[in-house]
Amino acid sequence: MSAVSQPPTGRPPGPPEPPPGRELSPLRSTIADACRVLAARGLADGILGHISLRVDERRLLIRCRGPKERGLAYTTPADIRLVDLDGRPGTPQELAGGYRPPNELPLHTEVLRTRGDIAAVCHAHPPEVVAADLAGIAIRPVVGAFDIPGARLAAGGVPVHPRGVLIRDRRLAAEMVASMGDRPVVLLRGHGLTSAAASVEECVLQALSVDRIARISLRVVSAGGELCDLAERDMAELPDLGGAFNTATAWRHELARLAESSTPLRRVHGA
Repeated sequence: MSAVSQPPTGRPPGPPEPPPGRELSPLRSTIADACRVLAARGLADGILGHISLRVDERRLLIRCRGPKERGLAYTTPADIRLVDLDGRPGTPQELAGGYRPPNELPLHTEVLRTRGDIAAVCHAHPPEVVAADLAGIAIRPVVGAFDIPGARLAAGGVPVHPRGVLIRDRRLAAEMVASMGDRPVVLLRGHGLTSAAASVEECVLQALSVDRIARISLRVVSAGGELCDLAERDMAELPDLGGAFNTATAWRHELARLAESSTPLRRVHGA
């Protein structure tokens, strides 16, 4: 289900391995890596945020909180557990040892129930994205070749869900999904963002692009500048560099950054 999954890199010591299920092990590793990428990039500070991946019609893998929760920066494959759309364990052992799905599990499951084109969902709390939205700054195609996938995503529109609530049940999740419509990313006012895609890698890279545009927009406005959308003729000139570059190469870069940034962490933990 994930065409560019890579072996885990540079993880700190963590809890015991998750329940058996060899076919799911690479997917657990991919989600754990992605959680750590979000944290390393500043989109998921502390213990907030989570990523999920559809496994079949009724089940998904999702980052759960365990008895020794340390936050996304310290996620290991053991934190990625299999549950069904109602939060019940996908196998009898999956939620053993004090693990539980996040309170906002419905945020993930309602997207997966509603959007057949989606396999992965990530929810994060990027401070600059929240700040830009509260300042009335929309995510617009203000950049071009600087970030081509981001420019195209912004040009298609990034809607805003106006409620800054914890999306803890299907009613609240359905409201968010309605705000999201058919777009890949929705901002959650005073809260964060939800990104959805066909793979874990894509949904995280989308979130990174939105965060990048929000940061640039805040800098421009803070410097007294005025945000202007990319000219249509320039947008038309932007090539589609393809998934091999936009996703696979970009994801290898994120994993390489992650491995390098994890070196001091491994020393602290005595690895």
